[in-house]
Amino acid sequence: MLDVHRLRLLRELDRRGTLAAVARALSYSPSAISQQLSQLETETGVPLLEPAGRGVRLTAQARILVEHTEAILERLEEAEADLRASLAEVRGTLRVASFQSVLFALVPSVLTRLAERHPGLRVEIAHQEAGPAFAGLLAHDFDIVLGEEYPGTAHPPVPGARTQLLANDELFTVFPANGRYAVGGEPGAQVRLADLAGVPWIFDPADTGPGQWARNACREAGFEPDVRYVASDLLLQIHLAETGHAAAVIPGLLLGAVPRPAARIMPLPGRPHRRLTTGVRAGASRHPALRAFRGALRQAVREASRNESPD
Repeated sequence: MLDVHRLRLLRELDRRGTLAAVARALSYSPSAISQQLSQLETETGVPLLEPAGRGVRLTAQARILVEHTEAILERLEEAEADLRASLAEVRGTLRVASFQSVLFALVPSVLTRLAERHPGLRVEIAHQEAGPAFAGLLAHDFDIVLGEEYPGTAHPPVPGARTQLLANDELFTVFPANGRYAVGGEPGAQVRLADLAGVPWIFDPADTGPGQWARNACREAGFEPDVRYVASDLLLQIHLAETGHAAAVIPGLLLGAVPRPAARIMPLPGRPHRRLTTGVRAGASRHPALRAFRGALRQAVREASRNESPD
């Protein structure tokens, strides 16, 4: 009978690439990892690792084992979820990866609700973008990942993970109301996106989904944006618009969670939305802690939608 713990170590080596990385992640020494994998080779009777430069790589036979290991671990997580669901109280630790706007707008309400309903549940949260967070999800660093997709930038499905739509969140342009770069004159005056061609912009980096989409939205409006500031901090983006220095594209969810910005807010052409999602490992979707967290998130979204910034 193959040892599940050793199979997981092999799977972790496949994900993380080096014995040292596996050792850091699982709090072992590299020599201990190597010893366990050597024992797994003895159990299987086939070579699982071969030299590759200063490190090792998996053999074809090892990759066969990794594929089966994914299914084995998924079934074990299903068993654990069913076991936890049979208990009256939701307990344990839930590790969450999320990005800024959800952390700011939704998570405080979620934490309050969970503390009231499930005091035995400990929630740990890390600020992490969805790409690396999904890698961490599959490596068991996180239990749930909050992700976002901007129009036309849908991510391919992640094998081993299951995602659910949380909300559609409208995107708005926020731009200076006063000062050198003010546009539109009196409040209520009609402004088009093309009218902001002469205003500096602050965007996310160009190699991110939000940054790529925002630049393309300006180009479709007929101008190349003057991107003078690059930052993923949406609160900084709002602040530069409030202080008259730049325009930005901001999700309505965040606009509804901050005091009314001292800047002008305008819907974008076509009223585009980003998709907010939650992702969990396939075998864990029925776990009561995850179901409780997702339920609290959905309720927080409903509350936030009532406060979302008007047109």
